[in-house]
Amino acid sequence: MVPLFVPEAAWGPQSWGVNHPCYVRAQIEHGLFEAQYGYWGSSSSSNPAGKNRKYREYGVAAIGRNPHGYYSNNDNTPAVPPPPASFYTNGVITPHAVFLALPFEPDAALQNLANLRRDFKDAYGPYGFYDAINVQTGQVAQYYLALDQGMIMAAIANQLRNNRLQGYFANDDVRRVLEPLLQGEVFKSRCGAKPYM
Repeated sequence: MVPLFVPEAAWGPQSWGVNHPCYVRAQIEHGLFEAQYGYWGSSSSSNPAGKNRKYREYGVAAIGRNPHGYYSNNDNTPAVPPPPASFYTNGVITPHAVFLALPFEPDAALQNLANLRRDFKDAYGPYGFYDAINVQTGQVAQYYLALDQGMIMAAIANQLRNNRLQGYFANDDVRRVLEPLLQGEVFKSRCGAKPYM
């Protein structure tokens, strides 16, 4: 979410400029190939299943901060050792995560969003995408969360207006403090994604 407001990838080309494209690539690889959901975009959201639709963490285990990994599905399929795709049942996708990928994989993000809207009619309402979709059952958490809607609108605004929202937050004072810190960081990439320029 930080790149909505601060051009981390541009100010830290050897750190966040490497990390963000790899992070998006990991989301895509997990959703399409590892878990074979047919869609991608895991992040904390409402649970679309059952009467108890509490907000919970979802994610891709290999890129999560939790040492035990985050789960991309309601059945909490462990990632270690890597299970076969058939173990990933009740996968949950949240559209706001896909919008955050727009600067790094715009074509893949737009195609994924189009597929979600086409295949899950109940996932899109009068104000846009709802919070989350169980891509196996088709259940939708039909909530508009302010956090999600804010990220979606900010991502769209940046995409359409050449990162104008970043310009409002990343002024000269912020740049003077953050850019040297970000330039000093170096991350090693092994994901094969093209670094963000």
